[in-house]
Amino acid sequence: MTLALFDFDGTITTDDSLIKFIRYAVGDVKTAWGMILLSPMLVAFKLKLIPNYKAKQWMLSYFFKGIAQEKFADIASEYSLKHIDTITREKAMSRIAWHKEQGHCVVVVSASLECWLKPWCDRNGLELIATKLEIKDARVSGRLLGQNCYGQEKVNRINELYDLAQYDYVYAYGDSRGDVEMLALGNESFYKPFRG
Repeated sequence: MTLALFDFDGTITTDDSLIKFIRYAVGDVKTAWGMILLSPMLVAFKLKLIPNYKAKQWMLSYFFKGIAQEKFADIASEYSLKHIDTITREKAMSRIAWHKEQGHCVVVVSASLECWLKPWCDRNGLELIATKLEIKDARVSGRLLGQNCYGQEKVNRINELYDLAQYDYVYAYGDSRGDVEMLALGNESFYKPFRG
């Protein structure tokens, strides 16, 4: 058996799906104002003064805290099925298609949220490991449920769900610091392979 592990943002896509999702959900004006108000936090994140998961939680909380779970799920599904295809890389999708033709198990492993990746992955016949959003009293809390699926957490989650000893060969694809540990799992690993 063969396993193919793909990061999502920047590897399969040309753009960051979180920012695209926020713009889709609340519009460009509210997104721009939010980014201005959140700019001290974003600067702190860029300077590595705060971790990835905290920056993500602050953004999600600012834009979505309190929204009804059902409404949020509808927006996420609509974005997933109507807009993700507009930011995918042709070479990445061709490689995914090749793996599927070979009968390989293809898994998207992403720090982005499961709620807007799962419909797209289901439609494309891909398995998914992603960050989850906490829901309390049928509303978005603005917090993550469990760990952000980034860096070592990607490996932890992969090992929880897949017995790598059962696979003869592992391919891994990524494009950022958050993928380094996952790339180390591969018999063949590819860093920023679908650009140009």
